[in-house]
Amino acid sequence: MATRVCELFGHRRIAAGLLVNLLSSICIVFINKWIYVQYGFPNMTLTLVHFVVTWLGLYLCQKMDIFAPKSLQPSKIFLLALSFCGFVAFTNLSLQNNTIGTYQLAKAMTTPVIIVIQTVYYKKTFSTKIKLTLIPISVGVVLNSYYDVKFNFLGMLFAVLGVLVTSLYQVWVGAKQHELQVNSMQLLYYQAPMSSAFLLLIIPFFEPLTGEGGIFGPWSVSAVVMVLFSGVIAFLVNLSIYWIIGNTSPVTYNMFGHFKFCITLLGGYMLFEDPLSLNQGLGILCTMFGILSYTHFKLSEQEEGKSKLMSRP
Repeated sequence: MATRVCELFGHRRIAAGLLVNLLSSICIVFINKWIYVQYGFPNMTLTLVHFVVTWLGLYLCQKMDIFAPKSLQPSKIFLLALSFCGFVAFTNLSLQNNTIGTYQLAKAMTTPVIIVIQTVYYKKTFSTKIKLTLIPISVGVVLNSYYDVKFNFLGMLFAVLGVLVTSLYQVWVGAKQHELQVNSMQLLYYQAPMSSAFLLLIIPFFEPLTGEGGIFGPWSVSAVVMVLFSGVIAFLVNLSIYWIIGNTSPVTYNMFGHFKFCITLLGGYMLFEDPLSLNQGLGILCTMFGILSYTHFKLSEQEEGKSKLMSRP
């Protein structure tokens, strides 16, 4: 009886964690888009708010013994913190200047770019099956972008820069976690304040500090509340991702990610009335097929690797 109660409680905890991640991941896209459309809030300043709130949240987490901070040399994570700024800022600029559909599909190009970076610079090898899945992903993104009636060069430039910097950041995060022997929360705890400091230095050169559109401008109470709320949601996204990976499996996380991808796309077309042509729909389906195929082959290869290790004498 006690075992069944524990299992039921465990399932409920996992369901609650998945629900928090689902709601926060979808909400952060829609809330940020709403802030840009309705209030015209400056992008880098919003990114800075997210970094500060994330660090404050992590500070509370370590005080509650959710994780133990590890002392790191600033020089070891300097480039990582800088790329973190670019990754979030360019991604937000892509969201600000593109439809949600184009923004979401552009992010899917992160996987092909990471594979190219790891192949060229880290001499990592990938199977032919994995490489072939990059074709439908890339074709789908090109199809959607080409037939997007709201297509604009600036938005696509930010999307491309976002993909490049995000790919570098993800490769470096994996390398730094291995090199410094830290988990994602320990790393984020130190890189968030450093990234905040970088943004504080460069914001005055790109965004006004006072007056209309400035961080100290005449913002309404509702705008300030929405910005702070988006910061809390951004923190919940980071925290729930870490929790899901630690308490479920890569399969659960990846499959759940595909579900969020579809919900976010549908929400963008419904809430912001983004136009969707037949060719864009085909592009989305093509990209989804590539993503699902990549996940299937990748997880199959990981399982094969585990089986071989276990079968060794």
